[in-house]
Amino acid sequence: AERVPENDARMATEAPPAPEANYETVVDEGELERLLERLRASELVAMDTETTSLDPMVARLVGMSFATAGGQAWYVPVAHRGPDFPQQLPKDLVIERMRTWFEDPDAAKLLHNAKYDAHVLANEGVRLAGITHDTMLQAYVLESHRRVNLQELGERWLGRTGVLYEDICGKGAKQIGFDEVDLENASRYACEDADFTWQLHHILRPRIAAEPGLERIYQLEIRCSEVLTTIERNGVKVDPHVLAMQSHELGQQMIELERKAYELAGQPFNLNSPRQLGEILFQHMQLPVIRKTPSGAPSTDEEVLSRLALDYPLPALILEYRALAKLKSTYTDKLPRMINPATGRIHTRYAQAAVVTGRLASSDPNLQNIPVRTAEGRRVRTAFVATDGRIVSADYSQIELRVMAHMSDDENLRGAFRDNLDIHRATAAEVFGVALEDVTSEQRRAAKAINFGLIYGMGEFGLASNLGITRDAAKAYIDRYFTRYPGVARYMETIRAQAADQGYVETVFGRRIWLPDLRGAKGPRRAAAERAAINAPVQGTAADLIKMAMVAVDDRLIAEGLQARLIMQVHDELVLDVPADEVQLVAASLPGLMCSVAELSVPLVAEVGLGLNWEQAH
Repeated sequence: AERVPENDARMATEAPPAPEANYETVVDEGELERLLERLRASELVAMDTETTSLDPMVARLVGMSFATAGGQAWYVPVAHRGPDFPQQLPKDLVIERMRTWFEDPDAAKLLHNAKYDAHVLANEGVRLAGITHDTMLQAYVLESHRRVNLQELGERWLGRTGVLYEDICGKGAKQIGFDEVDLENASRYACEDADFTWQLHHILRPRIAAEPGLERIYQLEIRCSEVLTTIERNGVKVDPHVLAMQSHELGQQMIELERKAYELAGQPFNLNSPRQLGEILFQHMQLPVIRKTPSGAPSTDEEVLSRLALDYPLPALILEYRALAKLKSTYTDKLPRMINPATGRIHTRYAQAAVVTGRLASSDPNLQNIPVRTAEGRRVRTAFVATDGRIVSADYSQIELRVMAHMSDDENLRGAFRDNLDIHRATAAEVFGVALEDVTSEQRRAAKAINFGLIYGMGEFGLASNLGITRDAAKAYIDRYFTRYPGVARYMETIRAQAADQGYVETVFGRRIWLPDLRGAKGPRRAAAERAAINAPVQGTAADLIKMAMVAVDDRLIAEGLQARLIMQVHDELVLDVPADEVQLVAASLPGLMCSVAELSVPLVAEVGLGLNWEQAH
């Protein structure tokens, strides 16, 4: 079971009694004027939009709800349809009357997932300003390991169950759009959303304000939400012709691999069928069975094929075929279909409250998963092109290792970064006891695996399989590493104990990452939580830094009135689409800007590249 942080364990019972709900529906101009007066007079207004789609770039406004103190909420329907739908005000009239309030930065607004509502209003030609608070981000900052949808938060913090979307719209094939829901049900549902948001804010906000670290992270997340709205709206230009050509070439390569597979197997078979592949490998070719599926059949998953591929050519070929097939179906075939016909660009969605460490998650399409280690994967990036100047990419260099050096306070590790050494070569020199110039490429590769492995809490077993060496040899490497970097060993012990004691770890900047399995779980889940305790503060601090960098870059672009646009954030990299006459200025100022967002005990380094496409720039 999920562990609720102690101070929050009594939250539902502590929730103040809900005020008597007073919900109204606004359907004439007089009521709209009175509502506007009320909104202008309120210090803070909770608001929510009801729409036609969950896709923020195409969602159109169906109605809006607003809430203020005392359980008071209003619903303004503007685009419901259906033969028996009663009077409602025209959408254009409502938007024009409310535009000044919407676009007033001094009219403080509270939303739940403000980024979505900002997109919806932008689709209607309104630039929503004055977004001061966001209950989704409040819940995330307080408990990043738990779900942050309004329904669950209402149950958890308010002890109240609201009307479910399925209750009024139905499920599955029979589900109707919100614009077809009758007025009474639509109004109650929408008012309740705004009302819940208002009430949640008054419980969550003081808890954040009481902790300086959480307050700092919350303010960063609020500002980051605005920047992400901008990035998502900017979108990225993708050349469909380049992708079509790549799809064709990948198809040809797959046909050739298929032909070779038939030769090796001595007969044709369906490469995409695990059953047929299993028959070929384990019955026909008599390869050793590594592992079985729950149904008892020999497994042909990636890990099994990777192990077999060390000794046999067919499994290696199947892995190559699968990698190309995935690239083709996920990217070269699919990306052209995801180009927005209105903008000619692809607009990914960044989930800000989905990853426990603070990292962003990208979806529809996931731009963070385009393989960078294979030539074919990198080629996909050549289709991401500049509009009319250059793509400029800025990447934090070895950010997690630098964060580890800062957090562990290890003198040798910090010294290597201060002296601007190749960190993997320096580690190899320490671990293998050789001079820097005598480090072999094999030793550097081993040191790199140790450096990154230890950040992720990897033990001797993981390192052994990673490097293809015995567990004893891996243990000897790790022991030598800790002898040379005692600060890292101390950090790991301290953070494990601290995490077990308080149930969470923190980033350098105060982000709190709860690890409930440290106390509640046993076996592999407990071991995974202990590894996370080591890695989460490091990964979380890196996430904080790239978010700070996004905000700093966006601020600079606005302040200098530049036409350059942030178009992607991928891991530790920011990608911009820059007009030709701004390229030199932007490329020159980015590293300094990104490295000055915070001061660690080791220097931050950002590397910049530019090109006509993303692959050239990276």
